[in-house]
Amino acid sequence: MTKTVLVVDDDPTQRRLIQAVLERESFSVSHAENGDAAMAHLASGAPVDVVLLDLVMPGLSGQDTLKEMRARGFTQPVIVLTASGGVDTVVKAMQAGATDFFIKPASPERITVSIRNALSMGDLKGEVERLTKRAGNRTTFADLIGTSPAMTLVKRMGERAAKSSIPILITGESGVGKELIARAVHGASDRAGKPFVAVNCGAIPENLVESILFGHEKGSFTGATDKHLGKFKEADGGTLFLDEVGELPLDMQVKLLRALQEGEIDPIGSKRSQKVDVRIVSATNRDVAHAVEQGRFREDLYYRLNVFPIEAPSLRERRDDIPALVEAFIRRFNVEEGKRVVGAAPETLAFLNAFDWPGNVRQLENAVYRAIILADAPYLQPYDFPAISGIVAPPPEAAAPVTPDLPAVLQAAHAAMARTPAPDSPVRILDDRGHLRTLEEIERDLIQHAIEVYAGHMSEVARRLGIGRSTLYRKVREQGIEVDFKEAS
Repeated sequence: MTKTVLVVDDDPTQRRLIQAVLERESFSVSHAENGDAAMAHLASGAPVDVVLLDLVMPGLSGQDTLKEMRARGFTQPVIVLTASGGVDTVVKAMQAGATDFFIKPASPERITVSIRNALSMGDLKGEVERLTKRAGNRTTFADLIGTSPAMTLVKRMGERAAKSSIPILITGESGVGKELIARAVHGASDRAGKPFVAVNCGAIPENLVESILFGHEKGSFTGATDKHLGKFKEADGGTLFLDEVGELPLDMQVKLLRALQEGEIDPIGSKRSQKVDVRIVSATNRDVAHAVEQGRFREDLYYRLNVFPIEAPSLRERRDDIPALVEAFIRRFNVEEGKRVVGAAPETLAFLNAFDWPGNVRQLENAVYRAIILADAPYLQPYDFPAISGIVAPPPEAAAPVTPDLPAVLQAAHAAMARTPAPDSPVRILDDRGHLRTLEEIERDLIQHAIEVYAGHMSEVARRLGIGRSTLYRKVREQGIEVDFKEAS
């Protein structure tokens, strides 16, 4: 997603010069001729990622504009511009919250580096805030990314459920972010800041489920060399998140039901029950109602857990959120990997929006992570996602910034959605589910295509494919490719 820079300067010539520099670096530019116009622009809700602010302007000065921005809660990084290098003036601006400054006129390199540094600092600040909230168990629904109708419904339902201690069952495909929703429920409730304990029921060995959930006393069984509190006791006063709850064995379902009904647990080897105050949020990617019908899940436990159901939408159902998710992942991985990727190119967002994402948000997150590692340009390109786009990065000498026209981008996106190859890529690399096809299938299609292109002239086909004619004929026979050998030569 293109980053927007707001240039606040009363000199139109200076604004145009800075705009030319920034647009060459693929930034979007907005203008304000004074401080009042800048405040109005910010208040309008228009996208602004960085502010370039002249200090000396008629009306509301740059210093006053910066103070007003911070007072009204606008947190965008501000870079101050000054025609003179007065130390006192610059110091006051930095104390008021500016991230950098430069003296006019500045070189294009100085302007670009300053803006990218400011964006990196913003990424770092946002990541620190996110991790601080997560560590303090204070993540809320405002921290969940997405404004699509499906995600908005999830937020509204979750906020209502968070106000009470009602048990919640979150359903949805794998990778949609069920644990994030559970954390938001906890952070939006009166238990925020208290323990949030997550346990994956499907990853626990069957013979250890009872001990891990309810704890055990020292010496209660072979290997129990120490007392273990268990997840219920760890979450006492807070929230226990039971992920993949449908994987629990039937005998453990009975004990879980009692713990929910009585509010107490029986650790292995303990002589008395222990009271616990735990809010239960569970999640599953399976059809639990169907499991109840088949006798694999207790009906009474199902109704106990499913008091307030929330269905997490798949990424296919919330495509409008993909650009925001990509931007958030870029910010996060920039910090983790020390990169300075500004965003994703428009053509990249086009095919990312068109892809079906069978692995949902988790797959998108992993794809962006890999792209950040591969990226060698300010904006992520389609070839940074080779497993999805099927496009290989051009050699260094051929690499040049190319911005395709919008119709071509839309055609490529439509082709990706239909899982059909682009005109210059007649051999499909991915199957209908977005996975790589086998080498044998790709080879067969390539040979078939070469035979069609060169009208059955097998000598030319073999030469173009870089193999001998005997090898070519053998592959044709083995793969059952139909060829009019009368035309072959």
